[in-house]
Amino acid sequence: MNEQLRMLAEGEKESRGLVPLSLLALATGVGAGLVGALFRMTLESADRLRAEGLVWAHGHHLLGLAAAVLVCAAAAAAAACMVRCLSPHAAGSGIPHVEAVLRGLSAPAPLILLPVKFIGGVLAIGSGLALGREGPSVQMGASIANVIDRFVPLRPADSRVLLAAGAGAGLATAFNAPIAGAVFVLEELVQQFEHHIAIAALAASATAIVVARVLIGDAPDFNVVALPPASMPLETLFMVAGGVAGLLAIAYNRAILGAMAYADRLRIRPVWRAAAIGAGVGALAFFAPDLVGGGDPLTQSALSGKGDLVVLALIFLLRFGLGAVSYAAGTPGGLFAPMLTLGAQSGLMLGSLFQAVFPGAAIRPESFALVGMAAFFAGVVRAPLTGIVLVTEMTANTSLLLPMLGACFAAMLVPTLLGDEPIYDALRHLSMSRERDAKAKRAPPAAMRPSVAPEGVED
Repeated sequence: MNEQLRMLAEGEKESRGLVPLSLLALATGVGAGLVGALFRMTLESADRLRAEGLVWAHGHHLLGLAAAVLVCAAAAAAAACMVRCLSPHAAGSGIPHVEAVLRGLSAPAPLILLPVKFIGGVLAIGSGLALGREGPSVQMGASIANVIDRFVPLRPADSRVLLAAGAGAGLATAFNAPIAGAVFVLEELVQQFEHHIAIAALAASATAIVVARVLIGDAPDFNVVALPPASMPLETLFMVAGGVAGLLAIAYNRAILGAMAYADRLRIRPVWRAAAIGAGVGALAFFAPDLVGGGDPLTQSALSGKGDLVVLALIFLLRFGLGAVSYAAGTPGGLFAPMLTLGAQSGLMLGSLFQAVFPGAAIRPESFALVGMAAFFAGVVRAPLTGIVLVTEMTANTSLLLPMLGACFAAMLVPTLLGDEPIYDALRHLSMSRERDAKAKRAPPAAMRPSVAPEGVED
């Protein structure tokens, strides 16, 4: 009887705390939606400015090439310098740091992270690095939740819920995908389903999208023609495509981690390293401007079924390497958008191959491009529900849900059986290891530490 009364009292207390938490989640969503929409609009302006600058550069030949290289190098170096000098946690995606905070392994980043992530992300992605907007948007959403928490102190458990909700709202804004933002919180960030977490995540994502759509509209990110549902014989081919996506995901995860490890071994100052990578991207942008940046135009092209098989393979390999090298620059920028591009391209290539091998099967290669986005995402991140919902919302297509389920199953099964770690887990472990190494270097040598006499013994 006493135990039942105690449980009822705890439930009543939690219910009372749910109302203020929900209100704070709504406020967090408003902030995350506003900042995320402004970030997205600024990135679009930066992309247009880069395109206009490259048009000018092409008219000035060698001088234009030199200008493109120097400008991109300077922008990447400035982004890395901001991270290095003002907010080290702003490097890379930021999602691994958010996860570390939610697990109690790291403290929330200082408030300076917000402007560093915003400005640094615009400089890095705007310069043409193959990075996504979602990582900065997620971390900035979490940072806004942290700001609100400082003004309205909460219990530690509620603070973590609000932080996760803010991060999900950031993802929702980045891709105009509110349901995916809430699912991302439950599946990837906290990896559990609890009612108060779900309520806060839904509240934040909903208000974030309401605010963001006032500024950026409500159209889906990609235009996709109506695709027919897959017939039962084709389901096997989609599952095969998912298995291939799983193998490619392993290679991509190892490429990112390998590029970061190699960059560390070079022992070049992070700012100079970013400048060198930015210079290379600037040179590539001069000769092939469509191949740099987050990759949305390439994704749209793949979803439209455009591209020669050989050319697609060459672009895929280039973007595969460019994504890993760009992440090793240490500037703000995420992984989602480049992943979706690679998934769409690899899916389109497989769909084209299947179409050539089975000419009578009525195969639509663009269907494999769409399914490939979700499958590659599931293989890299191991968050299949987020991937399926994200791709569905970004393309406004629901006819291929069943093939996506089968492909994501295979894409997760392959790397799991082969012992490959999900990318954000690997990046979080790497980040924590670097923090421990940095603390060890700052600690005084053992010979310089003050000795403490055993209790009860006088010097």
